[in-house]
Amino acid sequence: MSIRKMALLGAAASLAATPVVAQAVNTPVERASAQASDESELAGRIGPALIIVALAAAGMLFLLLTDDDDDAVSA
Repeated sequence: MSIRKMALLGAAASLAATPVVAQAVNTPVERASAQASDESELAGRIGPALIIVALAAAGMLFLLLTDDDDDAVSA
């Protein structure tokens, strides 16, 4: 099974399982109020977000470079 098919299968399974898991968890959600001064927890730092974007870009680049275009073409 190719990596692409495995990724699509994982994405489809997670989309199908998410509502079931959300209904199974029957705990009340409590919301806490925040002051206006505490509205931004990042406080101008984009380090963690930049790392996540860089990892996603590296993964996409890896998939693009290792794609083996062996599709049958009829003439």
